[in-house]
Amino acid sequence: METIVIKADIRDKFGKKLAASRKAGQVPAVVYGNQKENKSVFVDGHDFDKAFMHAGYSTIVELKVDGDAAENVLIHDIDMDPVTNQIRHIDFFRINMNKAIRTEVPLHFVGEAPAVFQQEGSLFKNIEEVEVETLPANLPSHIEVDISGLDDFSKTIHVSDLKVGEGVEILTDLEQLICKVEPPRSEEELAALEEEVGDAIPEGAEEEGGEATEEGAEEATEAPAEESKE
Repeated sequence: METIVIKADIRDKFGKKLAASRKAGQVPAVVYGNQKENKSVFVDGHDFDKAFMHAGYSTIVELKVDGDAAENVLIHDIDMDPVTNQIRHIDFFRINMNKAIRTEVPLHFVGEAPAVFQQEGSLFKNIEEVEVETLPANLPSHIEVDISGLDDFSKTIHVSDLKVGEGVEILTDLEQLICKVEPPRSEEELAALEEEVGDAIPEGAEEEGGEATEEGAEEATEAPAEESKE
């Protein structure tokens, strides 16, 4: 896999002074870990978005700060603005390439489950990542889950079925269910579900809604008559 590189500049702005920088596309970040001094930096928001699309949280990237030697880091945390959905801050965690690390690795589901497209079942994903421990050089960006063997509703895939590279230990409970195909709901189940939804509607809500509709209809019919007088 091609090395992912992120360039950064030393940051000397903090607090309220960051507003203008963020508006210009610069995202504040901090680099820490590996028993080294923390660094406050800026990264270009557009470049970071492209890097994160490929790296996620489980791929080591090279961070180059002001032309210094690159440091191996993981994107550890991203703070998003809940209103604008823009990145407000990034945490980069330095990696010691000679020391094992623990981190979450996403699962990539591949193939097609025959029980879905032949028997109209629904794929149920119980988990979408697992925790692993390994040396950084062996860290997989993802782990594939082949669902092509799910050809009936009795088949399941557990963590113990995953295949990982040498030197990678899965820490998640091996008996943990990853996915299965659930059968389509029966007519009785659908009817019971509709009954539950009906019971959940407050008493009188439908009548109130009906009155509102009738009032609205009366107003709608009166409005054109008034306009015609003008």
